[in-house]
Amino acid sequence: MEDIVIIGSGPAGHTAAIYAARANLKPIMFEWFMAGGIAAGGQLTTTSKVENFPGFPQGIDGIQLMANMRQQAINMGTRIETKTIDKVDFSSQPLKLFSGNEVIEAKSVIIATWAIAKRLGLPGEKEYRQKGISACAICDGGLPIFRNKVVVVIGWGDVAMEEALHMTHFASKVILLVRRDVLRASEVMQERAKANEKIEIRRFTEALEAMGDGNMLTWVKVINNQTKEESTIECSWLFYAIGHTPNTEFLWWQITLDNDGYIVTKKMPVHTATNVEWVFAAGDVADKKYRQAVTSAGSGCMAAFEAQKYLQENK
Repeated sequence: MEDIVIIGSGPAGHTAAIYAARANLKPIMFEWFMAGGIAAGGQLTTTSKVENFPGFPQGIDGIQLMANMRQQAINMGTRIETKTIDKVDFSSQPLKLFSGNEVIEAKSVIIATWAIAKRLGLPGEKEYRQKGISACAICDGGLPIFRNKVVVVIGWGDVAMEEALHMTHFASKVILLVRRDVLRASEVMQERAKANEKIEIRRFTEALEAMGDGNMLTWVKVINNQTKEESTIECSWLFYAIGHTPNTEFLWWQITLDNDGYIVTKKMPVHTATNVEWVFAAGDVADKKYRQAVTSAGSGCMAAFEAQKYLQENK
């Protein structure tokens, strides 16, 4: 039986693994593989350059950052299996995890299976991913390429308003595409967006295609879904702000999830503990608000400490 199993990788999973290994808990990580179409390592493996993770003043490639974290976890003594956990049984001790026909028993589990940014599947989307298309303006928006350029944000909720407002610090203009006449964002966020002279809100407007020169995105083809009139927007980047999908399908009926599928943790004061006392959650799978590499890493540290405390108290 394992003392601690970490499901998922990414900054949260690898940080949890590093701390657990240093505590001599001999963690084993099932890092997942192509879960939700994302490689082991999570969302950062789709990011070409990370400039807001401390310790890298010149920035670092997202794939390289995750490779560094993975190697550090291994160096500390973590055993890593490139496998996916298909289902779990958290009803009693020992906890049971299933990967195909393999059954793993554990005293405690840390879940760090991240969340996948929703995309539209536009023609040209795969070609210009991270070459003009991103799902996080806060992550990527400060790059020099956006200075005094036009950018497009797709979305209609609070996150879309936040991303659009964030980009006004860099772009010459932010065009917000909203597919209906109304916004779902809070009144406060709507008013801030409407009052910002750099933001243009185009209602009843949907993206049809991402177009470029083969190297970078240069245009977005759109349609007014009322008049059916098509047009193009010249821009340097397209940001999706239409939500995320947490990787928690394998957890239904085993742990408390909210209406969007995120793991519910005890947040007062700050906890990674779930409703199952021997199960902990870290990273974007439980974080609907910040979704940053550094906050994920921090929660991974906390999850390892809380799992260690639980194991010490329940020897």
